[in-house]
Amino acid sequence: MKQIADTLLMVRPVNFRMNEETAVNNYFQKSTENHQSTINKKAQAEFDAFADKLQAVGVTTIVVDDIASHDTPDSIFPNNWVSFHENGDVALYPMFAVNRRRERREDIFETLEAEGYLIKNVVDYTNAELENIYLEGTGSLILDRVNKKAYCALSPRADEDLIIEFCEDFEYTPIIFSAYQSHKNERLPIYHTNVMMCVAEEFAVICLDSIDDKKEKKLVAESLTQDGKEIISISEEQLHQFAGNMLQVQGKDKKYLVMSQSAHSSLKQHQIKAIEKYCEILSSDLTTIETHGGGSARCMLAEVFIPRVRLSKN
Repeated sequence: MKQIADTLLMVRPVNFRMNEETAVNNYFQKSTENHQSTINKKAQAEFDAFADKLQAVGVTTIVVDDIASHDTPDSIFPNNWVSFHENGDVALYPMFAVNRRRERREDIFETLEAEGYLIKNVVDYTNAELENIYLEGTGSLILDRVNKKAYCALSPRADEDLIIEFCEDFEYTPIIFSAYQSHKNERLPIYHTNVMMCVAEEFAVICLDSIDDKKEKKLVAESLTQDGKEIISISEEQLHQFAGNMLQVQGKDKKYLVMSQSAHSSLKQHQIKAIEKYCEILSSDLTTIETHGGGSARCMLAEVFIPRVRLSKN
């Protein structure tokens, strides 16, 4: 069982903007005076530079273009609607925002299969949308694939019963807690777990300060420590620079912890040192995407763990 992937699915945006449907509970999103076409153009440039950096270090990136007619401003964040698993299973997730549900695309699976990837089974949770119940993929679920644990912070986008159902289906132990951020002098639920924690092979980057309940904080910290993970703590201030929104990936010769430039810049020297004991840091400027989309590097990457079969040459 692998914890980190060497292949990533990315969706190149065509209608990127601040999504009004997600802004109601994503407090990282901000609007600016920029015209939508300018925002989209800048987001595309950031996307291309990021994908190029990943490819340059030997990470396989499968880039699929968004479809303009779908009008999906958040399509750049595919990890929320799909997850891929080593046994060939694929999970499809129920999404909070109605306009994000159009991001789920059968043709993306066909693209993967044409590349030789084997999809054996699709586990579809999307009917939960009819009951206004949501679980947004590896935005909500932080999977320790080796130790079979699923960390999840409850929010309007992460329903407890559905987390447990996922864990039963995929044989994970649920580690469920609540995580908060300060917004306009209130403590409000963080919309996705992956902005406050990242689980890598030998370490975890986490904002423990966002877990207000002492018992829950202890539960999460002890679970990580039991599995031999070094805990690299970040502050809530760093969380707001997307320092929790990271993903460890396998390059050609090395492992990398992938993050945005703003996340990288927010790290203290001792945190960088702790990370670099295990892998190199790969960062890229994602300012436009972070500002308007309220998501960062990790959100843009859907890890492809499904097996690849050799295609016979005719």
